Amino acid sequence: MKTQISKTSSPPISMQQQIFLKKQRKKHHQIRFLQIGLLFFLILGWEIAADTDAIQAFIFSSPSRIINCFFVMLKEYALLHHMWITVLETLLSFLLVSLISIFLAIILWWFPTCSKVLEPYFVVLNSLPKSALAPILIVWLGNNMKTIIIAAISVAIFGSILSTLSAFVSVEGEKLKLIKTLGGNKWDCLRLVVIPSCIPAILNILKVNIGLCLVGVVIGEFLAAKSGLGYLIIYGSQVFKLDFVMLSIFLLCLLAMILYFSLQGVEKHFKGHF
Repeated sequence: MKTQISKTSSPPISMQQQIFLKKQRKKHHQIRFLQIGLLFFLILGWEIAADTDAIQAFIFSSPSRIINCFFVMLKEYALLHHMWITVLETLLSFLLVSLISIFLAIILWWFPTCSKVLEPYFVVLNSLPKSALAPILIVWLGNNMKTIIIAAISVAIFGSILSTLSAFVSVEGEKLKLIKTLGGNKWDCLRLVVIPSCIPAILNILKVNIGLCLVGVVIGEFLAAKSGLGYLIIYGSQVFKLDFVMLSIFLLCLLAMILYFSLQGVEKHFKGHF
């Protein structure tokens, strides 16, 4: 005897829902078109202004000069090597910031008294201009990649700890009471309620951290580097090759966008689970 397995189908979409979804898609396409159009308009205006001497091409460069500079630096200045160094330093500092900040936030959540004692110090350290620490780091650690990574960590770590701790503390108390009522301890509250509830907030914090780590890496490369995009910016300004500077800035913007959207893709992947 053959048995038939009924397949559950999703409920049909009404006409009003179809119209609404169509309008949303249309609006999304319009926004994307305007974004691309604005970028094209800015690039075209930049090129025209440089060609007509409305702006000094020597200082502000132009899109065509930057493209030519890109190919020259690929051949003569190992541009891909400099880009890789900056990406590597950014990823290493980002990984360390993420692990350290989550670990310390857990410790501070576990010991509320310790959190209250240390919170003002974290606030002060977070507001401290990190570029002021760079000379001390150079004297302490030397002119190497370690100094740059520590400088990048110092830019993002304190704000990340405070934001992560704030997310942990803001978890609904009713959920924690339920775990304790069922016989759970603090470890059960952490692994079953606090961390799962805070994953969306942690992902948002990570998206901020990746940009801050890139900023910290560039600050470190300004002062203690022999390679990297930050080094190229300083080198270009010293030898008055401002095309190098503009190209490096453009590549930094591109790297920041790629890293941000990569984390945004990870966030969308986990969004349906939390």
